Amino acid sequence: MDAQTAVKPRVAVHKFSSCDGCQLALLNLGEDLLALAARVELVHFAEAGPLDPDTEVDIAFVEGSVSTPEDLERIQQVRRHSRMLIAIGACATSGGIQALRNGADGAEWVARIYSHPEAISSLAHSTPIASHVKVDFELWGCPVSGPQMLAVVNALLLGVTPRANADKVCTECKRQGYPCVMVSRGVACMGPVTRAGCGALCPGLGRDCYGCYGPAENANTDALATQFDHLGLEPQAIVHRFQSINSQAPVFLAAADKARMGCDE
Repeated sequence: MDAQTAVKPRVAVHKFSSCDGCQLALLNLGEDLLALAARVELVHFAEAGPLDPDTEVDIAFVEGSVSTPEDLERIQQVRRHSRMLIAIGACATSGGIQALRNGADGAEWVARIYSHPEAISSLAHSTPIASHVKVDFELWGCPVSGPQMLAVVNALLLGVTPRANADKVCTECKRQGYPCVMVSRGVACMGPVTRAGCGALCPGLGRDCYGCYGPAENANTDALATQFDHLGLEPQAIVHRFQSINSQAPVFLAAADKARMGCDE
């Protein structure tokens, strides 16, 4: 960033098709958010108050997927007005839970649910932000953690590239001394193929990871699907493990397709 903007960069937080959970993760930082607000100028953040969606900014955080014609038009506008665009959360990085509709006839669903389906404006698919505009950095998670977002902003303020966490949840379990739920309890856990960042929250509570932080680097989904089979999961149950919050992440999508082949045998 140049000298003029380095002192107090302008930051915007935009919402697309989502549940607002990632924005709440930022708001829940509490005092840390107040300290951050003293270092940057929050010019647009509807959840927190300031409204100026069309202003020029140095950093734009974008939560949510592109699911409507309005989303499609608006993301182009956000990109034009942002020097750096950061996609936050599963919806923005992989289409989110709403992308489960991508394999179905969305128009038929709408017609069955609404008495006036013509009033519903929706695209055929829910897609990640990177499918439509250049994304400079991605933060995965459902929701992302506030400290993650804070670390990204701090890195940018220092003029360094944020570090993507590509480790697996299993590494977080080991660091914190949590027993492997798959080994100790025979529970089908997505931890071996899911990226770290949550602090192994679910395994720490004795339950399985369900992949809300998306695929880790070099995720061996074939080996995990085989292990699920050994644990007694039916092929359709294995499909459901990969077709969840990050169902459209290419690695998980391919794994679900392979497992689905077993359903047809």
